[in-house]
Amino acid sequence: MKQRIKPKDNQPVCSSCCSTPKKWYKERLFIVGAILIFFVAISYFIVELNPFFNSFKIYFFIMWIPVLVGFLVGGIIDYFIPKEYIEKYLSRHRKRTIIYSIIFGFLMTACCHGILAIAIELYKKGASTSAIVAFLLASPWANLPITILLFGFFGTKAILIIISALIIAFITGVIFLKLEKRGLVECDKCENGEDTPLHEDFSIIQDIKKRTKEYKFTKKNLKDAFKGTIKGSWNLAKMILWWILIGMTLAALANAFIPQHLFMTYMGPSLLGLFVTLFLATIIEVCSEGSSPLAFEIFNKTGAFGNSFTFLMAGVATDYTEIGLIWQNIGKKAALWIPILTIPQILILSYIFNLFL
Repeated sequence: MKQRIKPKDNQPVCSSCCSTPKKWYKERLFIVGAILIFFVAISYFIVELNPFFNSFKIYFFIMWIPVLVGFLVGGIIDYFIPKEYIEKYLSRHRKRTIIYSIIFGFLMTACCHGILAIAIELYKKGASTSAIVAFLLASPWANLPITILLFGFFGTKAILIIISALIIAFITGVIFLKLEKRGLVECDKCENGEDTPLHEDFSIIQDIKKRTKEYKFTKKNLKDAFKGTIKGSWNLAKMILWWILIGMTLAALANAFIPQHLFMTYMGPSLLGLFVTLFLATIIEVCSEGSSPLAFEIFNKTGAFGNSFTFLMAGVATDYTEIGLIWQNIGKKAALWIPILTIPQILILSYIFNLFL
């Protein structure tokens, strides 16, 4: 049922996946993981570093389920979904492709870091750069579980967060379409800046019917499906998890050693407050579930709804884990354009929110 991908298709996606497999102790995941385990263990015994240990533990328990779900969904996509499905709907350079990406992001259940695994798998399957960017921006704050969580914190004001996130995702995706056509961002699916039609006559519904009819639920096939999903998930973990560990470590350090009262003192409903919030969101953003309560606390203490929105959205737009991963797997131009395009939109909307709410 799985369609194999030729080695050349993987080259632009995973720079660490080469023809000669690395020894396990040379993998970035092992190196970063070993250093982190050592540092966390030391922080448990040294009193001065106890705040880092406690912060890291909190972040770990917040993040492990969303990240695990992200890898699992990515593994399922890798094994079960043929490349043609993604190419047909997410590879075209049209506005409707951006809409498809946003809808797909809304249906996801992982946080911003868990969604990275899925996004990279979609890119490997043929999704365009603009589609991936829209998907990444829409998923963390417009997906179904977070929608429910935000309504619990902000009530009906959560609608503004969701709609604003979708608007920013759409506008940024459309601008990326223009940048792709002009060669200003990496675009493996373009030839001379023009769209390359893929699978115009391919019917996903007919293909699903055919595959469902032919597939046999035998013990061997189910075992192969399980192994294939786990293998795909593990390959994604080796590619992405070390980035997540670095981001989580930096966030835990910031949370442990930056006094909490500074957040509230300098994050009032002003331009200075917005820029301070933007700076702090860049440092401490870890995952949407973890950021939501703190964003609500900012709103509860300062009354600055715009600052809360900046904290939520800017954390995703300036997330060093996300930007680093896009830089490595898609290209540096795409990585740099994300904050350049999204930050002004976020600040403008946040300023308006502070004026009228």
